[in-house]
Amino acid sequence: MLGMAQWQSALAVICIVVGLGVVVSKLTERPRIPDVAAFLVLGIILGPSVLHIVHTSSQSSVNQFIIYLGATLILFDGGRSVRFDVLRQVYISISLLVTVGVVVSACIVGVGVHLLLHQSWIWSLLLASILASTDPATLIPVFKRVPIVERLQQTMETESAFNDATASVLVLTLMSTVLTGSNLSIGPAVGTFFQQSLVGLAVGAVLGMVGLWLISPKAWGVLHDFSSIVMIVLAITSYVISAHLGASGFMAAFAAGVIVGNAESFGWELPERTAMHLDHAGNLMTTIMRILIFVFLGTQVDFTVVYHDLWIGLALVGILMFVARPLSVLSTVVEDRKARWQWREIVFMMWVRETGVIPAALASTAVADHVSGADIIMAVTFLAILGTILVQATTTGTVAKRLSLARESAEWDL
Repeated sequence: MLGMAQWQSALAVICIVVGLGVVVSKLTERPRIPDVAAFLVLGIILGPSVLHIVHTSSQSSVNQFIIYLGATLILFDGGRSVRFDVLRQVYISISLLVTVGVVVSACIVGVGVHLLLHQSWIWSLLLASILASTDPATLIPVFKRVPIVERLQQTMETESAFNDATASVLVLTLMSTVLTGSNLSIGPAVGTFFQQSLVGLAVGAVLGMVGLWLISPKAWGVLHDFSSIVMIVLAITSYVISAHLGASGFMAAFAAGVIVGNAESFGWELPERTAMHLDHAGNLMTTIMRILIFVFLGTQVDFTVVYHDLWIGLALVGILMFVARPLSVLSTVVEDRKARWQWREIVFMMWVRETGVIPAALASTAVADHVSGADIIMAVTFLAILGTILVQATTTGTVAKRLSLARESAEWDL
């Protein structure tokens, strides 16, 4: 079995995973199956549970590096597709979804955890908060293959990028409470959320402007010929600086991508050839990262623990998908009179909410910090990832067509 303990072995694993991932991705094109679902299944097959070829510890430095680098690049690339004119129409819905929506979801799932697993309320809310955020690393690639009405697509992509900050604050606050046995303090948690969000947005916006200034011929443009390299460095730098300041690095990377994607709004538009080059480079990097992230996640599924609490775990995933998400949407977007959402759009938002990289990273943090019952947290998180990707991601196209929300795309070569 190949492991990830040494860099030499890690390189061999990466070559095998990316090579097979490309083949699997090609096979999913004609049936229009979201490739992230196929990558996850490939990981399970290659992992210890089936063929025992590849094993990647969730705590290994290589695995953590790939997860955070991949999520950062995917968020940045997804941010480039967001348009200011669309955001102006739906900013109320996004603001409510990433705050009130996440809290509503965490509370509903938390009740289920408390009743089914008989854990304390704080521990129950910790697990629920880990599951509360939707996943941009899953959602953005799915929408590239199954594009929907632009306004709805950008709302959901932006929600998935921003709500990791809310979930992260909830998780870290609750984890500290569980580990120390102290009382939960709501005020500091709310303040931390706004600090992380605003600083992350500010860092991303400033660095996005710097990046545009460096590559746009209508600004300084001195690094125009290296635009794709500048964008990769920009995405990573946004994450690093924001995280160093105690803010959301993922939010910063997404915000930087939004700024670059709206270059024309600042009078620094990019030539068509440069824009196409950035699209190609972004697709290449994010495709590789998606393969690595989701195949590795598949290899990390511990079916021994999963089987132990299988039915309870499935019940919690059902609560997440069929109760928490619908109520989160109904308690937020319906109040947005400016957006004037149609009911078919609201129904679509209720259904599509994949769990993936960010919840997996948060669950890994619980394991690393030796939180009591961390093995159960990891098992339920993987069930949520498996359930939402294999059920919801694979049916996104069908649901979009049934609700007349799908649009044509020329991006089937991703």
